[in-house]
Amino acid sequence: MNFILSSEELTALLILSTAASFTPGPNTTLSTALAANQGLRSAMRFILAVPVGWGLLLGLCMAGLGHLVLAIPALRWVITFSGTLYLMWMAYRLWGTRELSQANEDRLTITFFQGVGVQFLNIKAWMLALSIVAGWVAGKEDALGRSLVLLPLMMGFGLVSNLTYAVMGSLLRQWLAQGIRLLVFNRCMAAALVFTALWMLKTSF
Repeated sequence: MNFILSSEELTALLILSTAASFTPGPNTTLSTALAANQGLRSAMRFILAVPVGWGLLLGLCMAGLGHLVLAIPALRWVITFSGTLYLMWMAYRLWGTRELSQANEDRLTITFFQGVGVQFLNIKAWMLALSIVAGWVAGKEDALGRSLVLLPLMMGFGLVSNLTYAVMGSLLRQWLAQGIRLLVFNRCMAAALVFTALWMLKTSF
């Protein structure tokens, strides 16, 4: 890896990847909530979908298509508002889930392909991908080699971070089943999604 990325570049990339992946956000919030409500096994669909969707998005930016997001303001609006509405919808579903029996129904189900698609509705993910491409790939003679290093690395961070949050959520599962604990937890997760959605909307324009 060092023959492609210098030690300084690698260090900066690892710091950025850690901060971007492990800082609480829509993906980690959903991973935690899904695992707490439905168990780690059911949450794995979404956990695996995150790095796949993120890898596809980053790959598109590496191919140059990501600049369309910057070049076409209307497209940014579509992405931002679609992502905001999706998070609000998930927050609504979480808000009304009081018992594990409800969570095990279709109320909180996110399919693998939905999880992949959600990554493309996060305008901040597009901005992060474009920043990575601009800083570590664009204009470099070994751009292809760098891309082949960056893609699995970034996807790996996406997988590990969401799996970590999901494991924490699953460990709380039995404790949350008592009394109104699940209701309080789900409403806190719903509030976090609403805050994230509004923050994305406010800072995107």
